[in-house]
Amino acid sequence: MITARDIAAAWPAVQRVIKPTPCPLSEPLSHLFGGPVYLKMENLQVTGSFKERGALVKLSSLLTEERHRGVITASAGNHAQAVAYHARRLHITATIVMPVRTPLIKVLSTKELGGQVIQHGDGFDDAYEEALRRAKRDHLVFIPPFDDDLVITGQGSIGLEILEQVPDVTQVVVPIGGGGLISGIATAMKAARPKLRVVGVEAAAYPSMQASLKSGQVTPTGGAGTLADGIAVKKVSERTLAYVQKYVDKMVAVEEPTIARSILLLLERQKSLAEGAAAATVAALLEDKVDLNGPTVLVISGGNIDISRLDDIIVRGLAADGRRVRLKVVMPDLPGQLHRLTGIIARLGANIIDVFHDREFGAAGLGKTMPTVTLETRGEEHVAELLTALAAEGFEAVDRVAPAARVED
Repeated sequence: MITARDIAAAWPAVQRVIKPTPCPLSEPLSHLFGGPVYLKMENLQVTGSFKERGALVKLSSLLTEERHRGVITASAGNHAQAVAYHARRLHITATIVMPVRTPLIKVLSTKELGGQVIQHGDGFDDAYEEALRRAKRDHLVFIPPFDDDLVITGQGSIGLEILEQVPDVTQVVVPIGGGGLISGIATAMKAARPKLRVVGVEAAAYPSMQASLKSGQVTPTGGAGTLADGIAVKKVSERTLAYVQKYVDKMVAVEEPTIARSILLLLERQKSLAEGAAAATVAALLEDKVDLNGPTVLVISGGNIDISRLDDIIVRGLAADGRRVRLKVVMPDLPGQLHRLTGIIARLGANIIDVFHDREFGAAGLGKTMPTVTLETRGEEHVAELLTALAAEGFEAVDRVAPAARVED
């Protein structure tokens, strides 16, 4: 295992290339959660994520002969862009194997950063195996996304920066996918502050580290769709599991609606765009799974969101926050009833976005109809007022429908 000394030794080389990202006190989040909350803004890196640090340290360590051979890796996003960017800067040819279904914007971004992209397989596992096969066949150096001590060393520089930027930090909250990020940060920070609390956050759809901790060995799990595609890792490594067992104090998992709500919260209140994996640290606070017993740093690990999906994520976040609601309302199938319904909604100050009224094939029963109304509201209290007012006027809201959202699978 690497030590804090290894991270400190590599830090000057990282600093010469990568500027420290800010770690400001978030006044909106501190007020919301009732304690000092700082945000380590790794989403402000050139390629939009923390992955640059590990890629830089690993690539910089290669011998001249290895650099001439070239490197290869597999990734559907942040690691691909980080390797492509720093390989080009170091004049190393980089081949990136990406799944066939990788969003076009990520493929184009990787190419623009200098990567030679090969698309293969339906998912990351297929791309990973293809990258290993090509590495062996073409004598290329494989750059692991997390299962490598030099990569972990690079990620650990974040921990050293946090200690300088927030000297009185008592807790750090870190997203976990493969575990490389939290391994580096925890190693660096625990050496200086043994009593510092390190909390890891996974997406509930991919609790692979928690499953491995429970069983005591690497245990593959997960596979459902998630907004936090950056931490959608089915299988951690024995290496990162060992670091987490040694250094991490608590593990939590967060749900999809809360991740969407957290992306929206950071966008609205903090004026910062965070991807789902990064927003998972905020989601842990929203779900009340992390205690604020002192200055707490949330690692905002990246900000690479497919813009074509952003509107979908925002709608889901609004729904989770109670500001966008879709109701199915049973009412008598009589003239003027829909007018009455919309009048009540207008009187209470909700904005009607859409009304779908199927009088012929609805399931409301004989003599009744059931329109579906999509509303913009001020939040859960406002929704409760609406439901009470509708019931008082004889309208029965029988269902509240969550908007369907596309997620990465």
